[in-house]
Formats: sequence, structure tokens, C-alpha cells
Amino acid sequence: MNKEQVIAALEERKLKDIIELIEDAEEGYLEELELVESVGLVYGDELNKAVLDLLQSLGVTLIYVTDDE
Repeated sequence: MNKEQVIAALEERKLKDIIELIEDAEEGYLEELELVESVGLVYGDELNKAVLDLLQSLGVTLIYVTDDE
């Protein structure tokens, strides 16, 4: 999925907060993101992977924490 496809999929699902994360990353305001790997950011493995890949391509470092943290 390219960036435009990811944004379109997020808009379709009304996931404005995730779109804002991407915009923050593009503007250099988001450098690191902590998340639980088993949960991810969005529902759906394909879209979740596409969002995380996009964020990483924009220079965001993903920090995975355990369910216990």
C-alpha cells in the first residue's frame, strides 16, 4: 500500500487520530511511538502493517512494549 492508499483506507474507517499521527511524522513532530505489538494501531493486519511501515519510512522509531507494561 502506498501513502495515498493508506490515508484513503484510514479516512474510510474514520480513523482521524491515525491520520494525524502520520501528519505529525511528516512534519517531524513524531520521532518515537510506543505500542503493544500484539495490539497494533489499527484493526486489520494489512492496514496495521501498512501504517507502521509508513510511519517508519517517515523516520518514526517504533518501540514495542509488552502487554504487562
